[in-house]
Amino acid sequence: MHTSGKFIVIEGLEGAGKSTAVAIITQAICAAGYTVVNTREPGGTAMAEAIRDIVKHDWQEEKVTVEAELLLMYAARAQLVQNIILPNLKKGYWVLGDRHDMSSQAYQGGGRQVDQNMIENLRAITLKNFRPDFTLYMDVEPQEGLKRAKGRGELDRIEQEDLSFFERTRKQYLFLAEQDTNCVVIDTMQSMQSVHKDVELAINQFLEC
Repeated sequence: MHTSGKFIVIEGLEGAGKSTAVAIITQAICAAGYTVVNTREPGGTAMAEAIRDIVKHDWQEEKVTVEAELLLMYAARAQLVQNIILPNLKKGYWVLGDRHDMSSQAYQGGGRQVDQNMIENLRAITLKNFRPDFTLYMDVEPQEGLKRAKGRGELDRIEQEDLSFFERTRKQYLFLAEQDTNCVVIDTMQSMQSVHKDVELAINQFLEC
């Protein structure tokens, strides 16, 4: 019986292949004998999914301010952590998140250029010392990532930002990944086969720890 679960997060820009990584990691964790709970951010609870809709779409003539976007992201995250992630970890389940706090630090901190102290203050209020046990950052060049995302269908409000926004976001992601000893960077510009292999290797090494 596993008494304490682990929280694993997949991060990356649009078109980085997060969904594929989620599928590979879910399979690996289940094969190791753990129960997996999948979440996504923003979202994962009824209220957080409603916030996701607000964040992802334009509101007619009303512009979503940078501050409102940031606060909404943390409101959704607070709901998810308290109502889904922590209770499941206490049950001994493993939680696999499609995005978490690193996204806000990269997109709002890097892309939107929000002051990092403001983000840290929000982080301290909503998450306290809660952090993922392991993060996989799927790295893609923004131009290629957006091309892949467009191939999937219509882009949402954030995905429609200009290239420089995603370049700043990626730069911040890489900086954050370098600072985080529990983060592994996967180069998704390689062949699909190589990406799959690297993801499998990373999760298997974590499972062996």
